[in-house]
Amino acid sequence: MSNIIQAIYNIYHCPVYKTGEHYYVKNRANNMGDALEHFIKDSFANSYSLDEADAMRAHSETFAYLGNQNNPPDAILRGGDAIEVKKIESPTSALALNSSYPKAKIYRDSTMLTTACKSCDGGTWVEKDLIFAVGVVKNEEIKQLCFVYGEYYAASREIYERIRTQIKNGVLEIPDIEFAETNELGRVNHVDPLGITYLRLRGMWHIENPFRVFRYAYEFDTTKAFNFLAIINFEKYESFPKADRNKIESEPGISIKFREIKDPNNPAIMKKVVVITFAR
Repeated sequence: MSNIIQAIYNIYHCPVYKTGEHYYVKNRANNMGDALEHFIKDSFANSYSLDEADAMRAHSETFAYLGNQNNPPDAILRGGDAIEVKKIESPTSALALNSSYPKAKIYRDSTMLTTACKSCDGGTWVEKDLIFAVGVVKNEEIKQLCFVYGEYYAASREIYERIRTQIKNGVLEIPDIEFAETNELGRVNHVDPLGITYLRLRGMWHIENPFRVFRYAYEFDTTKAFNFLAIINFEKYESFPKADRNKIESEPGISIKFREIKDPNNPAIMKKVVVITFAR
């Protein structure tokens, strides 16, 4: 089974950090966001050099689920973690999450997940760890790439659900409205006397990108064209096969350091993590 450690090793040995011609020629991407997503999937499947048919086969063997823009997450590894890919054009840009608040993990009981997603990987899972794969892409080149687990990036879902609930309850206090539940914040029906107008209540969630959030825990080499960062829970890192860990630990160009970062639910608590960086 593939995992984040194998993906990091594959990215380190990837010959080109581009999202342009390589993917467009293969008709595997329609835009730069799709191309970055394919690059990330190739990193887990080790399928950079494969043609479209062989890459599809490798992805099928690697992933239990492949989503799309409207059906998160973007991918789920067989027997492993979920992956959400986000593209930004500047290391200072925030991530636009639209109607979906930041996820520390994904839960099978979420109404945002499709039936296919819930039934993948045997259909018995309750929750999955979530990897945010965030890339800074400019002129079809990946300048910076970060892998970070959601539980060390986003707060627990109760924090965000409390805000959603308070907003919904506030709308319900408005007299003489017809409120309908949706996957967004909700909808107010029959606003006008004819009953032909409705109001969608949609959240537009944003979160600061991990390059800014964790700038106290790493240092990039600004003289290089490409920089990579991964932040992994210490216990999670230790749980991966020793053979995989030995491969990246034996690479002299990969830096592996132990750091402490703030708990997203309580910044007074520091969590031990493994910070992996390299530059090319």
